[in-house]
Amino acid sequence: MPDVGESGDRFPIPAGVHRTEEVIRRSRFITTLGHTPEPELARDFIGRVGAEFPDATHNCWAFVAGPPGSTAHVGMSDDGEPQGTAGRPMLTTLLHSDLGEIAAVVTRYYGGVKLGKGGLGRAYASGVQRALDTLPTVEKVLRVECRLNLDYPSVDGVFRLLDRVEATRLEERFGARVRLRVAVPLDRIAELERGLADETGGAGEITRVGPTPGPES
Repeated sequence: MPDVGESGDRFPIPAGVHRTEEVIRRSRFITTLGHTPEPELARDFIGRVGAEFPDATHNCWAFVAGPPGSTAHVGMSDDGEPQGTAGRPMLTTLLHSDLGEIAAVVTRYYGGVKLGKGGLGRAYASGVQRALDTLPTVEKVLRVECRLNLDYPSVDGVFRLLDRVEATRLEERFGARVRLRVAVPLDRIAELERGLADETGGAGEITRVGPTPGPES
């Protein structure tokens, strides 16, 4: 699993939908995880999973629609289980997972044996943790779009600089000067600014345009 950047500019997210299953005292628990960067997308994901298992006894869920550990955009539901026995332990497990932008749905088919409140809490938390343990992830990199303006003699050095700071070239225009539009990881922007000044002898110009979704790697 990739490391989480101290500033939250880089963090792991689910690579796609992932599902695991286990049987606990004759009850079938199916855990489905997905990438959900916004609360609306989390609720859409939860709805799709629920529609996939309409005959289930419960479809309990939790989501963290933000960086790892952030509680700004979270949600949870016990979906008919005793209060606090499903959604809360699921959410706690997600918040301690070091993953961001993730939703979990645990589908339960009741098998006739009651687990008790403590047993339910452990079962729902365990279902999420088991799925997390085998979840494929990718790293999300928060990026800033910048525009660079430089002279031709500096082009090769600046292109090497862009590679070093993991910048993505979005547009290149060659006129009286070279104009570039790039997407730079947020945690490398200061390095790019310093490097541009060094490579161009202070003649290069850089303007921050704004955030961009950027690719994940």
